[in-house]
Amino acid sequence: MTASGPPEQEPRPPRDGDGDLPRFEPPPNVGKLMIWVLLFFVAALAVVLGGVYFT
Repeated sequence: MTASGPPEQEPRPPRDGDGDLPRFEPPPNVGKLMIWVLLFFVAALAVVLGGVYFT
């Protein structure tokens, strides 16, 4: 006897179009985070010093 159902398929690796698996971004590395923090403090310092200078 032969089976009339669909043939068995091998499991395949997930592709970009798969929506059933959760996708996570890697966390930012420490160097990139420190650059953003330093940039924030430089901008805040510029605002404070500009306010002091122009008053």
